Amino acid sequence: MAQLVGDTPVCWIGEPFAPAGRGFWAKIEGANPGGLKDRPALHITEQARHRGELAPGAMIVESTSGTFGLGLALAGIVYGHPVTVVTDTGMETIVRRLLASYGARVETIEHPHPVGGWQQARLDRVAQLLAQHPGAYCPQQYDNPDNVAAYAGLARELTDQLGRIDILVCSVGTGGHSAGVAKALREQNPALRLVGVDATGSTIFGQPARPRLMRGLGSSINPRNVAHDAFDEVHWVAPHEAVWACRTLAATHYTTGGWSVGAVTVVAAWLARTNPPGCRIAAVFPDGPARYYTTVYDDAYCAQNDLLGRPPADEPDQIKHPDEAEATRWTRMVMR
Repeated sequence: MAQLVGDTPVCWIGEPFAPAGRGFWAKIEGANPGGLKDRPALHITEQARHRGELAPGAMIVESTSGTFGLGLALAGIVYGHPVTVVTDTGMETIVRRLLASYGARVETIEHPHPVGGWQQARLDRVAQLLAQHPGAYCPQQYDNPDNVAAYAGLARELTDQLGRIDILVCSVGTGGHSAGVAKALREQNPALRLVGVDATGSTIFGQPARPRLMRGLGSSINPRNVAHDAFDEVHWVAPHEAVWACRTLAATHYTTGGWSVGAVTVVAAWLARTNPPGCRIAAVFPDGPARYYTTVYDDAYCAQNDLLGRPPADEPDQIKHPDEAEATRWTRMVMR
């Protein structure tokens, strides 16, 4: 079953996001059974077993908004471990039901932490479960360096598929894939530019924490796997801008996904428009559209949250420091 993960395709994303002849390459991680995080879930589990941190048949317990949980469910089946995932009320029903179908136990947090939001509340429950179940193992996706190391294979695939890559665009949540892919690609091209894509309302790059509609990118805590020094610039994208990009991708390329895919597309398309024609841009699309049928692709949900008919501006707002202004729409900050 582990052989189903990896060797995902790339797709050229061009007009209407960029003029004729311009565009970027999207790495379609939604072609994995559960998405991008199948890679770290399998790798972290394998390494923990190898080091003796995860005993045969022991329970795996982790906090997740969805995609990593699906990966852990796969890892649990492959390696023979019961899996308990701790999530919150924002997890989509389809993901919750899939996790149960894959044999995972799902615990749902009903109230956010007053300071750390949903993520801290989930982590607090994980700590309780670990105390209640001696021998249980937590992958700690936010801080585990094996999360970063898991993406060396994705980088090798990109090199085989595209050759030289000048700019890599990644959404940032746990920080795993942006750090891991960039590190491996820079071994081939030290001049590679890494562009991070965050959600408005996320604290990862120093903005104030706010309630967030978008799941899968952004954070209300500060994951240690985020390699801040590796980024050349970071962009914040708002939900309505991501929705516009997701739906436009669907209508023009048949290749689309969720919040992270939309946010990454906004930024990668701008880079394609504003860099020289020969610049080769690769963007990671973490998942496909299926789990977002009640959010991104639901007209009633989008109308209720004022997400329809609001494309991003032609250019982002610019700030020099995260304290300069709060990003409420697409905003760019150059790191170096």
